[in-house]
Amino acid sequence: MERKLKKFKLSPIIGWILAIAWMFPFYLMIVNSLKTKKEIFTNTLGTPENLTFENYPNAYESLDFAKTFFNSLVITVCSVVLIVVLSSLAAYALQRVKSKLSGVLFMLFVAAMLIPFQSVMIPLVTIFGKIDQLNMGGLIFMYIGFGSSMSIFLYHGSMKSIPKSLDEAAIIDGASRWQIFRYVIFPMLKPTTVTVALLNTMWIWNDYLLPSLVVNKEGSQTIPLKMFFFFGEYTKQWHLALAGLVIAIIPVIIFYFFMQKQIIAGVSDGAVK
Repeated sequence: MERKLKKFKLSPIIGWILAIAWMFPFYLMIVNSLKTKKEIFTNTLGTPENLTFENYPNAYESLDFAKTFFNSLVITVCSVVLIVVLSSLAAYALQRVKSKLSGVLFMLFVAAMLIPFQSVMIPLVTIFGKIDQLNMGGLIFMYIGFGSSMSIFLYHGSMKSIPKSLDEAAIIDGASRWQIFRYVIFPMLKPTTVTVALLNTMWIWNDYLLPSLVVNKEGSQTIPLKMFFFFGEYTKQWHLALAGLVIAIIPVIIFYFFMQKQIIAGVSDGAVK
């Protein structure tokens, strides 16, 4: 009994320690974005002696933020929407049609989650270069391919909890397969859809490696690519880079807080059931 009480008392303390450790990088980023370049190196951990808000408009201008934000937004929104639509449809077909082929296909999608991007990076870029698809359209297509495996896995697990009797009842009422999915099945997958959208949004919005290989050209760069403007051969503008990072993560944080209620339910449905 005493051991249980000790564990109960320690759990909030451990939770607070983990919370502080998780928030500490954000503290450093925000606090140092309000300092001069000199003060960042002389007083890294402390609060600013004199608040400097000039870093934000300077970073905004240096990043050409309106243009790069639009590029990131188009790539992220198009990729996530297509991943959600195509993955949910694929998972519905694989889960409802029971056959050896559907089982093999599902295992192939699951196995694809284990393949590191670095192992296919060079041949992928080479092939897309030969067909002149090293552009935003080609990048979106690649994101769909890399993001579908995990998304299908989550949707497939969630659909196991939806009884087939709903499909049969809808068929009796004269609904087509598309109508069954659109009006019966997909609305019941809302927690999973939010989870899939959030995970893929954070990944695509913050991704640097794939865009650097595909769209690293002036006028088509994303925010992570443009951030390297602050790190030259002879100088590193940390004060502007940190301000730019704060601006860049705001859209994802807003999206997360709006959708957080559905996340735990979605992960549980997709991975446990």
